[in-house]
Amino acid sequence: MAPILEVRDVTRRFGGFTAVNRCSLTVEQGGITGLIGPNGAGKSTLFNMVAGNLAPSSGQILFEGREIQGLKPHQLFDRGLLRTFQIAHEFSHLSVIENLMMVPGGQPGENLLEAWFRGRTVREFEVQVRERAQDVIDFLKIGHVAHELAGNLSGGQKKLVELARTMMVDAKIVLLDEIAAGVNRTLLNDIAANIERLNRERGYTFFVIEHDMDLIGRLCDPVIVMAAGEVMRTGTLAEIQADEAVVEAYFGGSPTGHATTGVGASA
Repeated sequence: MAPILEVRDVTRRFGGFTAVNRCSLTVEQGGITGLIGPNGAGKSTLFNMVAGNLAPSSGQILFEGREIQGLKPHQLFDRGLLRTFQIAHEFSHLSVIENLMMVPGGQPGENLLEAWFRGRTVREFEVQVRERAQDVIDFLKIGHVAHELAGNLSGGQKKLVELARTMMVDAKIVLLDEIAAGVNRTLLNDIAANIERLNRERGYTFFVIEHDMDLIGRLCDPVIVMAAGEVMRTGTLAEIQADEAVVEAYFGGSPTGHATTGVGASA
């Protein structure tokens, strides 16, 4: 099976600084691929290029075999490539269920003429969207906050809402950007369990930037290591943790006793 996502020899420069240097990697369809590396490794810049927030200086990015570099985020969204953020981007003054209902594009109620002259169509579509939102809420078991203002939620609950929003459309791949940041361990366990369920039961493909090695170890195989804008190594987490070059990249040649269990935990 061809990879769902391919990055081929991609470089991104900011003036005289090269943030990503001739980077190549693949993400297999139906898997959960991890991307780790010390701060400044180029991970977020790479994600921003894949998600359409930045254009590469050179190289190719292919999604389902078609070049996508230069496409805008909304165009990639329409193709099924979605991205969550380290800091959740919720509509704080809308409820959780309303946040979910905002996701699907092309809603007839967005068109003034449709709203005036095809009110029945608008209402029927809204019912369908609400039903889907309720299904998502039930799947993620967040019914207790369904009618809470999203701005009132904890950081971890907001991350769950971000994940829920990806379920409101037919996502083919979801880029998860530090889903564990600022989340307590109990809620993080719930998030991880839902990612596993989405992958197993609904065939979601995930590409994950993460510093939490426990989460990476639970979810991801393979794991890709970046340092200084380049891919250093791809393999299982155990293989990567045993690689002296990776340890040196994280700890500057002075590995601690935590190197075999927490590579990158402090990055």
